[in-house]
Amino acid sequence: MVHEGIRDFGRFFKNKNVLITGGCGSIGGAVVKQLLTLDVKTIRIYDNNEYGLFNMQSQHSNEDRLRYLVGDVRDKTRLQHALKGIDVVFHAAALKHVPLCEYNPFEAIKTNVIGTQNIVEAAIEEGVDRVLLISTDKAVNPVNTMGATKLLCERLIIAANAYKGPVRTRFSCVRFGNVLNSKGSVFETFYRQISMGGPVTLTSLGMRRFVMLQSEAAQLILEAASLQRGAEIFILKMPVLRVEELARVMIEEFAPRFGFKPEGIRVEVIGERAGEKTDEELMTQYEVRNVIDHDGLFIVVPQPEIVDEYKDLKFDIPPALLNTGDGRVISKTDIKALVKRVADESSLC
Repeated sequence: MVHEGIRDFGRFFKNKNVLITGGCGSIGGAVVKQLLTLDVKTIRIYDNNEYGLFNMQSQHSNEDRLRYLVGDVRDKTRLQHALKGIDVVFHAAALKHVPLCEYNPFEAIKTNVIGTQNIVEAAIEEGVDRVLLISTDKAVNPVNTMGATKLLCERLIIAANAYKGPVRTRFSCVRFGNVLNSKGSVFETFYRQISMGGPVTLTSLGMRRFVMLQSEAAQLILEAASLQRGAEIFILKMPVLRVEELARVMIEEFAPRFGFKPEGIRVEVIGERAGEKTDEELMTQYEVRNVIDHDGLFIVVPQPEIVDEYKDLKFDIPPALLNTGDGRVISKTDIKALVKRVADESSLC
């Protein structure tokens, strides 16, 4: 199952000033929650969602380390002001929904690509110590606009380590699978459909996904920031599940809660959406040759000289390209346990 156990990040984050772009989103909010357990100095939440900022301010009204900044990553001037005095940036702001990006490609480019370029340039100009991009497995051999923009984001971040010149800023990425309890996730969709008595809609019976929880995503982000030397891609070792089986487990688990019998809720196949893959990949064939296996993480180090920076870690090459189609899916019992964990963490349930 998923890598567990909260690591001691206290030493690295002590007295640090942190900024999170897209801080009102699912991942941003999870990072804020974990950072507040540490001895950080300030956390700036940067988002264009005024209502989201208002809600976070209301939820954390007694927390004086938080700063709420209205702004968009498309606005470099605003970013420059927001990054003054910042040590660590977590860049989570993005357009992430595949069909919406497919039909609004120029908007996806403005936010995901140009927004990332603005982060790079503003971080260099303001002397930020570390920048960590939140990416996705859809950036690996992309077949859709969202994945293509996130691939370009990764390239911009990795290349920034050469582009920056003599300044100290380190740029790295984390690459996620599907975060089950994030806003707009398949879990949220299935839960809502079950609450109305169905049907539960699947785009394909064969669809498989790497999955993780918000808490695990936040932990990966914090661990990556404490480890990063620059130019790495950090990937959590995640379980693979069949989306159809997730749907059926959720029906069994939640239908009675809403007064329905599980056998009365049907699963309907509606066809794949624009830009959707049946299977996802964690890394490319080239990246597999440049991987460090570190406990619960894979660390891709595409620049050979960076490998020397990791002499203190175990070096190992995974035996095969890691993708959801290799047959290693978790059991129904494990999915049930995962659903219970999602329910425990989720405000939905």
